[in-house]
Amino acid sequence: MTGAAVVFLVAISAVAGSAQAQELHVGGCIGGWTTFNCVGRWSRAGDPYVREVPHPSDPADQARAAERDKRWVDRCHPTITQDRYGVARYHYAQPGCEFGIGD
Repeated sequence: MTGAAVVFLVAISAVAGSAQAQELHVGGCIGGWTTFNCVGRWSRAGDPYVREVPHPSDPADQARAAERDKRWVDRCHPTITQDRYGVARYHYAQPGCEFGIGD
């Protein structure tokens, strides 16, 4: 490893050591004597593809959201079955329900 790669890894270690438990730090370097590439990623812990959506704060909005969810469940009838590998799979009564499409 060259000096820059070592400095990068030391910097990542210093930041990761002082990080909070709810954060995720990943980094590394690859390459040889003449070429190398280093990368680092800092993010919140958890699935990077899941986005947290805030719940409605207004009671009227909460009531509308609850009614919309109830209509979706009544229309789509979601069920969970296990496939031959034991993985839980959702099944729906209507097309488009897997995408959250409502009325």
